[in-house]
Amino acid sequence: MEFEHAPNDPTRKELSPLLKLALELGPLGVFFLFNARGEQIAAAFPVLQQVGKPIFLATAAFMVAISISLVVSLWLTKRLPIMPLVSGAVVLVFGALTLWLHDELFIKLKPTIVNCLFGTVLLGGLLFGKALLGYVFDSAFRLTDEGWRKLTFRWGVFFFVLAAINEIVWRSFSTDFWVSFKVFGIMPITLVFTLTQLPLIQKHAIVEDGKDA
Repeated sequence: MEFEHAPNDPTRKELSPLLKLALELGPLGVFFLFNARGEQIAAAFPVLQQVGKPIFLATAAFMVAISISLVVSLWLTKRLPIMPLVSGAVVLVFGALTLWLHDELFIKLKPTIVNCLFGTVLLGGLLFGKALLGYVFDSAFRLTDEGWRKLTFRWGVFFFVLAAINEIVWRSFSTDFWVSFKVFGIMPITLVFTLTQLPLIQKHAIVEDGKDA
């Protein structure tokens, strides 16, 4: 399976790496800030005291921030990649349940649900001979069929590992620790895993004539 929406596709608009990172990590930063400083923020704006504990205020702010991020991404690129779209949708659904039922369990389950969903899609696709990783990540590079299969399998397993880690953390530690780990722990783990996949990507990359790998 070779994904043809390569970087030279004239219909494809790319964000700068820094802007893309800001759109992806910005909502998490807002989530952490409102959870850490929720009491001070509520004291400054008394109307927010009706929301309740900082985690509920953080959840509401997270929902607003991720909605803004998706809108900005759509406005700039005229499209929404599958992974941010699905993740954002789950945030809105589980965030709404968290606020409506006043139960922080739902927002804590969100990473587990999202990671299990992507893991199931990737590994399930392989059972039917489909390596779907390029679609999930909106990939801009091309690999051989074997490369996509191997990379899809590894990421599928990794998503389930992330789900298991989230379950262990929120069940074993405080809400504040879980929020901090979600913001500052998952990203480094994901980055390290991604870097370990570079040899596989380089080995199976399809290089166009006249271009470096």
